[in-house]
Amino acid sequence: MKIMVWHVHGSWTTSFVHGRHDYLVPLTPDRGPDGRGRADTYPWPGTVREVPYDRLAGEDVDVVVYQRPHELGLAREWLGRDVPGVYVEHNTPAGDVPKTRHPLADRDDIPIVHVTHFNDLFWDSGRASTHVIEHGVVDPGYLYTGELAHAGVVVNEPIRRWRVAGTDLLPTFAATAPLDVFGMKVTNLPSTLGLAGEMEAFEDLPQAAMHAELARRRVYLHPYRWTSLGLSLIEAMMIGMPVVALATTEAVEAVPPEAGVVSTKLPTLLRALDRYADDPELAAQAGKAARSAALARYNLDRFLTDWDRLLGSIVPG
Repeated sequence: MKIMVWHVHGSWTTSFVHGRHDYLVPLTPDRGPDGRGRADTYPWPGTVREVPYDRLAGEDVDVVVYQRPHELGLAREWLGRDVPGVYVEHNTPAGDVPKTRHPLADRDDIPIVHVTHFNDLFWDSGRASTHVIEHGVVDPGYLYTGELAHAGVVVNEPIRRWRVAGTDLLPTFAATAPLDVFGMKVTNLPSTLGLAGEMEAFEDLPQAAMHAELARRRVYLHPYRWTSLGLSLIEAMMIGMPVVALATTEAVEAVPPEAGVVSTKLPTLLRALDRYADDPELAAQAGKAARSAALARYNLDRFLTDWDRLLGSIVPG
């Protein structure tokens, strides 16, 4: 198939474009949110081609993968015709959560694919048909050394997202173990938290470099209060890191007891962080269990097979 998909979430798109199709990624002159083109920090295969938005009408697109509501209008304008589509819902609902209605809830022509069962449970998807295709991750390999008795945190825009990402909790965790943070717009985080000199920030590293640095940390800390399921959590598990995570949204399904500690009790999480930081053997053992669990549930082959099955049911012939 020839699939049009926006470069919205780099990690998810990296997995998606490893399938056996041709992928067209819209490109605008400013490489802004609606036309970023190919990624430069992720390893995308040659089957991904960036196409200027004003040339998409000349492409024989079979299906459009939507990820934001306004993309429906963009696709109609840029392609100049109706094309079968599917909508990927990456996010947990916001606002008055029990009453949150999905933007496509009043349509029955575009199926919604939730990336977690939590999302499927919490969104009111109305008339739309829904499917759950859990994340799949390109296996980075077992990279764990845990040589630094630090906790690694991966978060994009931690200052803007603050309580959602659990940024406000980081000083409390930092009192137990040194924290190093990776992601976009993290440069000013140490000074913002009053941890300058105590926390190291790694700004938007290429994925392979981030994995290598993260693997040197003893434990992975996942402080998110409200997120669908960060792919960075799964990647950390595949690298071989033990996990300390808030028991919120889908994390309770992703991290089995032998792979780390998941709790809503801050003292429990602090004790776990301290224990892993102080015991390299315990941390390595839990990290190996984390890798096994992630490979079993979030492997790339299963992800791509699930997507092929759904796409085959959407595209005629």
